[in-house]
Amino acid sequence: MRRLILCSLLAATVLPASVASAGGWATAGVGPPPDGMSGGDTWNAQVTILQHGQTPLVGLKPTLTIRNDAGKAVTFPAKPTGKPGVYVAKVRFPSGGTWRYEVFDGFTQYGGQKTHTFGPVTLSGSGAGDDSSFPLLPSLAGAALVLAAAAALVFLIRRQRRTAPAPA
Repeated sequence: MRRLILCSLLAATVLPASVASAGGWATAGVGPPPDGMSGGDTWNAQVTILQHGQTPLVGLKPTLTIRNDAGKAVTFPAKPTGKPGVYVAKVRFPSGGTWRYEVFDGFTQYGGQKTHTFGPVTLSGSGAGDDSSFPLLPSLAGAALVLAAAAALVFLIRRQRRTAPAPA
């Protein structure tokens, strides 16, 4: 009987604390950028925020942050779409390469805000706004042309020395 009373008291003190803290978490979902995106392109990322993974949350101020391997990070605010729990962030990738993205859910009630991370995406670097691309092929072609001209000049100078008459 004592054991039953002790277990009941323990349950009565622990259970209310765990139930009270159960209201402060949310899930955030966002699909990856569409295939074929390049640096400079804009991704209209639809972010869905649900309390306990079920109830759409409205009135939040979520953000979506992208981060490349060099550590460059850019954060974009997500605005309500009119559909409960769904927000849209207009994300512009500054350059091609590998980018990781994360969503801050903005669910500050109960102190349950959280940053949700997602897998990396790789974009091509040929977009109009790509600020990190280097014209490798044209540069190599130019260097090869300069080397060929230098080799031709050396050949002509050597040939001229051979055919020049010896001083008398």
